[in-house]
Amino acid sequence: MSGKQSQNPEAVVKEIRRQTRRRFTSEEKIRIVLEGLKGEASIAELCRREGIVSNLYYRWSKDFLEAGKKRLQGDTVREATSSEVISLRQENEQ
Repeated sequence: MSGKQSQNPEAVVKEIRRQTRRRFTSEEKIRIVLEGLKGEASIAELCRREGIVSNLYYRWSKDFLEAGKKRLQGDTVREATSSEVISLRQENEQ
């Protein structure tokens, strides 16, 4: 007997689902999250239409918002650093 034949049916089905799971590109994830944020349709309806579970949508939404927050904080830090560099250059020239 091979290893596959000795597995129970639930494990076989789970493995098939894992191997055939759809992979979403980052562009698709962003499109879906933005569509959900628009609020034109319920999240449940959006998830049904896209073939995803609502938990996955909410995880993507959280990741999307956190990435935006980090990016904005990074810009603030970068601006402060840039102004410090300009200030130090001016001091140095004097």
